[in-house]
Amino acid sequence: MKAIALAVVATVCISAPRLCIAESRQVPLAELMHAKMKSATPAITNFHGAKAFSMVPRNPGEPGFANGGPLAILQGIQFHNGTIEADLAGAPAKGADESARGFIGIAFRVQSESRFEVIYLRPTNSHADDQLRRNHTTQYSAEPDWPWNRLRAESPGVYESWVDMEPGTWTHVRITVHGTSAALYIANAKNPCLIVHDLKLGDVEGPVGLWMGQDTEGYFRNVRVSAE
Repeated sequence: MKAIALAVVATVCISAPRLCIAESRQVPLAELMHAKMKSATPAITNFHGAKAFSMVPRNPGEPGFANGGPLAILQGIQFHNGTIEADLAGAPAKGADESARGFIGIAFRVQSESRFEVIYLRPTNSHADDQLRRNHTTQYSAEPDWPWNRLRAESPGVYESWVDMEPGTWTHVRITVHGTSAALYIANAKNPCLIVHDLKLGDVEGPVGLWMGQDTEGYFRNVRVSAE
């Protein structure tokens, strides 16, 4: 019964529109265009035959890692525990440095433009010849105090993992969050490819965001947020 309620029940809030308990909804592309933007301009375009939301970086050439990348903060959604799903595609942008990986992912429990949790992908790492680089295909970080490089230095291999994927193709991402734990599922996998048991911002709530690197050509569609 709980699963049915999540799928069909939309609780009405007294205040401004926001995601409430027992609600699950897909966020229309038109609504994404009204997101609060950081370091990018929003656009709706076509990618591989489907309409998609994209972000055009305002300052090309800036570092492409988590706190420096473009961020679209969805308005009217306060997320605590639940599931975030989206189809996304990321690849290094034309003219990007050879170190570019096509960073793209989902931010959650956003506290500000520079303070948020994020789980993202490095698509070009998945099929690299270097096994260590393959192991860096997925990444969790918490900006600004727990960036990827600090987590990697202090806890090697704990906050990143390998998963099979291709750059520049649609990839279904599902992130589940409860308390101070989160898990990442790719495609229709029954088991997560990345688990985090100590979310660095603690058991808080906040908006959901779409994130990518400054040196990424990235696209999003079928964004859905469900609350527990």
